[in-house]
Amino acid sequence: MLALLYFGRDVLIPVTLAIILSLLITPFIHRLRRIGLGQTVSVGVAVVALAFAVAAVGLTIGSQVIRLGASMPQYADTIRSKAAELDALTLGRVGQLSGQAGHWIEHLSDNQDSNSKTRKTLTSNPARTPIEVEIHEPAPKPLQLLTRILASVWAPLETAGIVFVVLIFVLLEHEALRDRFIRLAGGHDLRATTIAVNDAGERLSRFFVSQFAVNIGVGALVWLGLAILGLSQALLWGAMAAILRFIPYVGVWIAACCATLLAAAIDPGWSLAIMTLLVFLVIEVIFAQLVEPQLYGHTTGLSPLSVVLAAIFWSWIWGPVGLVLSTPLTLCLVVAGRYFRALNMFEILLGEIPALTLPQNFYQRALSGDIQEIITSARRILKRKSFAAYCDSVLIPALHLARADLDANTISKSEQMRVGGAIASVIEALGESPRWWPQYKRISLLEDVNLGRQLRRRREAVIGTTQGSFDVPAGTIVLAIGAGSDGDELAAEILVRILRKQNIDARHITLTELQGTPPEDVKPGIVALFCLVSIEPVKEQLQIEAALSFLQQRLVQVRQEVLIIDNPFERQQLRDLQSTIPHHVSHTFEEAAQACQRALRPEDKG
Repeated sequence: MLALLYFGRDVLIPVTLAIILSLLITPFIHRLRRIGLGQTVSVGVAVVALAFAVAAVGLTIGSQVIRLGASMPQYADTIRSKAAELDALTLGRVGQLSGQAGHWIEHLSDNQDSNSKTRKTLTSNPARTPIEVEIHEPAPKPLQLLTRILASVWAPLETAGIVFVVLIFVLLEHEALRDRFIRLAGGHDLRATTIAVNDAGERLSRFFVSQFAVNIGVGALVWLGLAILGLSQALLWGAMAAILRFIPYVGVWIAACCATLLAAAIDPGWSLAIMTLLVFLVIEVIFAQLVEPQLYGHTTGLSPLSVVLAAIFWSWIWGPVGLVLSTPLTLCLVVAGRYFRALNMFEILLGEIPALTLPQNFYQRALSGDIQEIITSARRILKRKSFAAYCDSVLIPALHLARADLDANTISKSEQMRVGGAIASVIEALGESPRWWPQYKRISLLEDVNLGRQLRRRREAVIGTTQGSFDVPAGTIVLAIGAGSDGDELAAEILVRILRKQNIDARHITLTELQGTPPEDVKPGIVALFCLVSIEPVKEQLQIEAALSFLQQRLVQVRQEVLIIDNPFERQQLRDLQSTIPHHVSHTFEEAAQACQRALRPEDKG
C-alpha cells in the first residue's frame, strides 16, 4: 500500500486534489442548480470560476514575489546593521570566547616554533599573484528565455490541468460515482449505506467550506493589518497566511516569521517587526478560539497527535502537497471509519473520540492498580456531574464489567482483589465530604470479604456502629438495604454515602439484621423510608419479591422505595414489579436520591 502511494503519487495527487476540490465547490454547484441551471452548465460555471480564482491568486503571488525581490537591494544596509547587531549580542561573543581559547591553546602547543617558521617561509616566498578571470555567458535570446520560463512553470501547469480535467469528470459523474461506491461499500443494505455516504459527504464538504472561508478571512485580515502598518507586499503575506494555514499548527506561523523578518529588514528599529508579529498573533488567536469553534467545533475530529503524525506521513509520501492535504485526507479516513466497519480502525487510531468508554477505562485502570489515576479522572468528572451521576454512568457499569469477567472465570483471584480494592478506595475518596487537599486511602482486601460491608465498617469506625444517634426527630432516617448479593450490599453502601452528602440521615442495614431484635433506644416512627437495592434484578427477581414482602411486615407504615439498577450490557428485561411494589421504583442513584428527598419533605409526609 505504501509503495502504491509513493510510486503512484504522480497519478494519485491530481486525483486526490480533484476529489477535495469537488467537495469544496459542491455547495456552489447545488446553489446554481437551485436557480435553474442544468448539471453540465453548473459544473462548467463552477470550474471556470475556480480556475479564474486560482489563476488570480497565482498571478498575485507571483507579481508580489517579483516586487519583493526587486526591492530587497534597498534594504541591504538595514539588513547588514541588524545582522551586525545580532552578531554582537550572540555569535560575536561566542566568537570572542573561542578566539581567546584558541590563543591560549596556541601558546601551550609544543609545535608553536615550527608553525612560526613555516609561516615565515611562506611569507618570504610568495607565489605569483593570480589573475582573475570572469566568464560571461551571452545574453539569452527571446526564444531561449521563453523556453526557460515554460520549463520552470510546465510541471505546475501540467498538474493543474490534470486536476481540473479530473474535477470536471468527477462533478459530472457525481451520482454514478456515489452509486458505485455504495455498491462496493455495502450493497446488501442500501438504506444504511446511503445514509452513511450522504452524511459523510455533507460533513466533509461542510468542513472544507468552513475551513476555506476561515483561512480566507485570516488572509484578508492579515493583509489589512499589515497594510495599515505600512509593510510592503502586505497582499503577499495575506495570501501566504491563507494558503499556509491549511498546514496544521505551523503553517500560519511560517508566514508570520517570513513577514516579521521582512519587517525587521525594512525598519531600522524593531517596532515594525514586533507589530507585525502581534498582528498574526491576535488574528490567529481570535479565529482559533472564537470563530472556528462556532463553525466546526474546537477541533477537526482528529486527535492532536494524529494530526502531527499525518502531516509527517503525507509529507514523506507526497511532499509539500501531502503536507497541505494531510488534515483533509486523514479526516476522510476518520469519517469513513465512523460509518464502515472495515475502516473502523482509522477512527480508533486517528480520531479524538476516546478508545475506551469511561466504564471500560475505570475497569482497565482498576485491573492495573492505577487508583490515583482513576480518582484524578473522577474528580474532573465531578466538576460537572454529581457523585450519584458518576456512580450511575461509570462506577456501576465498571462493576458489571468485573462481574461479567468473574462469571466467565476470566479474572484471577489477585485481579479480583485488585479491582475490589480500587473500587473501595475510589468510593471512600469520592463519597466523603470534599477536602481542600487531594487525599485517598488505598484499601487492601482479603479473600471472601464483602466489599459493601467492609466500607460500612470503615465508616462505622468513625461515626459509631449505629451510624448515628437514635435521638432524632420522627420520619428522618432512610434505610438502605441490599437485596441479597454482595453487589447489592455495595450499591446500598454507595446510596448511603450519596444521601449523606445531601445531608440525609441514611443508614446501611442488612436483611439479616432486621430479623433480630431492634436496639432498646430506638424510638418508633424515626424511619421514614427504606430503599431496597439490587444491581442484578433479572437474577434476583424472586429475592426482591421475598425481601419486599418481609420488609412490608417488618417495617409497617414506612414508605417503600426500590432501586433497581439494570445491567447496561444485558438485553434481558425484568418483569414488572409495580403490582408488588406499592410505591416508587428508581433505576439510577440520582432518581433514588431525588425520591428520598421528596419523601422527607413535610408536604410529602402529610
